Amino acid sequence: MAEKQRIIPVNIEDQMKSAYIDYSMSVIVSRALPDVRDGLKPVHRRVLFGMNELGLSFRSSHKKSARIVGEVLGKYHPHGDSSVYDTMVRMAQDWSLRYPLVDGQGNFGSMDGDSPAAMRYTEARLEKISDNILGDLDKDTVDFQFNFDDTLKEPSVLPTRIPNLLVNGASGIAVGMATNMMPHNLNEVIDGIFATIDNPEITIPELMQYVKAPDFPTGGIIYGVDGVREAFETGRGRVVVRGLAKIEVDSDDRETIIINEIPYQINKSVLVAKIAELANEGKITGIRDVRDESDRDGLRIVIEIKRDAMASIVLSYLYKYTALQTSYGVNNVCLVKGRPMTLNLKDMIEEFIDFRIEVIQRRTLYELNKALARAHILIGLLIALDYLDEVIALIRASASPEEAREGLINGTFIGNKEQFWTKFRDLVEEAQTTELTVEGDNAMSEAQAKAILEMRLQKLTGLELDKIRAEYAEIREIIDDLRGILESPERQRVIVKEELHDIKTRFGDERRSQISLDTADISITDMIADDDVVVTISKLGYIKRTNVDEYRAQSRGGRGSRGSKTRDKDFVEHMFIASNHNYLLLFTDQGRCFWLRIYEIPEASKQSAGRVIQNIIAMPKEENIRAYISVQDLTDEEFLQGHSIIFATRKGIVKKTSLEAYSRPRTNGINAISINDGDELLEVKLTTGSSHVFLASRKGQAIHFEEEKVRNMGRTATGVRGISLQGDDDAVVGMVTIDHELDADKTILVVSANGIGKRSDWDSYRITNRGGKGVRTMKVTEKTGELIAMKAVTNEDDLMITNRSGIVIRTGLDALRISGRATQGVRLINVEKGDAISDVAIVRHDGEDREEPLNEEE
Repeated sequence: MAEKQRIIPVNIEDQMKSAYIDYSMSVIVSRALPDVRDGLKPVHRRVLFGMNELGLSFRSSHKKSARIVGEVLGKYHPHGDSSVYDTMVRMAQDWSLRYPLVDGQGNFGSMDGDSPAAMRYTEARLEKISDNILGDLDKDTVDFQFNFDDTLKEPSVLPTRIPNLLVNGASGIAVGMATNMMPHNLNEVIDGIFATIDNPEITIPELMQYVKAPDFPTGGIIYGVDGVREAFETGRGRVVVRGLAKIEVDSDDRETIIINEIPYQINKSVLVAKIAELANEGKITGIRDVRDESDRDGLRIVIEIKRDAMASIVLSYLYKYTALQTSYGVNNVCLVKGRPMTLNLKDMIEEFIDFRIEVIQRRTLYELNKALARAHILIGLLIALDYLDEVIALIRASASPEEAREGLINGTFIGNKEQFWTKFRDLVEEAQTTELTVEGDNAMSEAQAKAILEMRLQKLTGLELDKIRAEYAEIREIIDDLRGILESPERQRVIVKEELHDIKTRFGDERRSQISLDTADISITDMIADDDVVVTISKLGYIKRTNVDEYRAQSRGGRGSRGSKTRDKDFVEHMFIASNHNYLLLFTDQGRCFWLRIYEIPEASKQSAGRVIQNIIAMPKEENIRAYISVQDLTDEEFLQGHSIIFATRKGIVKKTSLEAYSRPRTNGINAISINDGDELLEVKLTTGSSHVFLASRKGQAIHFEEEKVRNMGRTATGVRGISLQGDDDAVVGMVTIDHELDADKTILVVSANGIGKRSDWDSYRITNRGGKGVRTMKVTEKTGELIAMKAVTNEDDLMITNRSGIVIRTGLDALRISGRATQGVRLINVEKGDAISDVAIVRHDGEDREEPLNEEE
């Protein structure tokens, strides 16, 4: 190793640790985190200070942004010009800052994320409110530090009268920490400061009576106060904001969603594009068109809704899947005495009050020293005026100004010094100057002597002499007042309140963000009335829901009214009644299970065909819906454990599985039962554990066995035999489950294809073991047609019968008497030649009068 080389070996781990800590602290202190006192990061502070040094107050004309950026870069902020310009642009955007600090002229960007024009095209000056951030800067209110090259000085903090950290918030990512502070309303924050000054022991809940919640520049609705309260109390929390939307209905009863406010920091064009994307992909159904009609008068996003959709449901999905509802993680990290700390609401208010008191003390001390210096000069003038002739003689006799100054300082113009000090002792002591004391040899200080020599001759007039005496008396009052402020913490707090009251009067405004006490996690279900609806599913997979009131009651034996309009070779295969809030478990013929809330089914009129179900759920096109279960709640553990699902297939296979296995909805569905080749799922029922199971076949046979005869199996099991069929052309047409305690008033209804039906007591079907042939439930003839359905009904039910042609008739079952199991039955509906019944459904009785039942001959 050469002697002149100086290599110091260090541990690389220690070196890396030390270097990283230095770097991280530099980022934390000098870049990413705001100061708790003025709420500004260094770059914001330098931009405002640089603009102030250029004289760009709100009273001046605008100046080119490039000039401002150059001033800040060259003197205070040795970084890229984009960092300075972007900072200044953001401070000029009224959708970024609750109270903008810069008044921009030109293109300063938009809510759509458009970039501002280049700095050579735009101009800027300070906003009026910024004067209250930079005011008193020349009164020694804050410390100054050297700039990057030690040639100039810049303030380490600005003496703001505005609680800027609270009203404008801040965000930034440092090293190992980040900050995200929400903006608030100026009036509310000042009221909170007043309350804290009046009651230093005030609690956060009491403060929240004044500072209610964040107040975003773009408005919106804050949902729930729990997250706000947590953020106020701990400095960390979650605030949920929704855009402000309303639903309008035009003269054609077409609904339209109008969005006038969007959440804070959300790009409007990206939001509109996301809504259109979700509509095109079918993830949000019911949107006919979406467009942005925003202009200089305000924001306006228009979403047109299809006739068969509900605007309230579409809006709920927009809240769920788009940024129209956004949550903000509050993280109140800022610099307190140069160290990062997490502060709650009261901490931030107390830090601001302490800073304002410090500023007032330093400003008062500066003004006091200035007043004392002026009083010191005035005392010298008063002495000179009292010895006017002697002073003039001294000056005229002096050979030079220096000689005259020395004579004044030494008091050579004074005859009797003891008499002089007796006369002016009180003035010198009151002024409390260190330059002159009654015990000293000098009669004047150098500053006083210089002021006398520089005094104009017009000051010797009587009027001017009176002005000097009046000025001295006035400045004595000012000195006493300033000393009183310094000696009284109570007066200092009063001044803080007076200055803030003036700020509130001039710049305070109404809250923009509304506050909703509802939880932000309000579900779509809460927005939809829990009404009963008729759900219909056609053979080709079209589904819809219709208000049950659209189906009027008719007497048994009528021809019926036109029901669902079906396409060629299609007919209504399933029809049932459910509540809007229910879960619908859909089971396909291949044994897959899908989930759907009833309100998610498109609403349509009785005559409408509905929508293809594959557009609503992710069901394979080759599968068809064969069974369904309407369940009120899938989160009640007791309900899930106490209920099972029984499956029945066309080939007579049954399987029982706990409902809990189907309680976790998946978008792509799950395998509910394994289906053998040549078989398909027919029916699914919900049971209580003590239910009785009834299966009916196409040939008119029915079997009755207890549920416990079928053991619980896994979700993907195939099952066991439930009924033995009579030939390859035979098949199961229906399954009924009855709990002998809960369903004691229910009877068994069977219906044939040609409209023949009958009701029988369920206990008229003797109990057998599963897997047998069962007993006859209806004698199948050419007149009756094959059996097509088996249902469990009561006298309070109505029967809704649907033909393949779409004809629907509704009749009361109290008009159909209960008969024996072996009887033939009566005609329920007149079926046209070539037509047949496709499905029957049970509807709750609506109270209308019914005709007397027809006899068997009729």
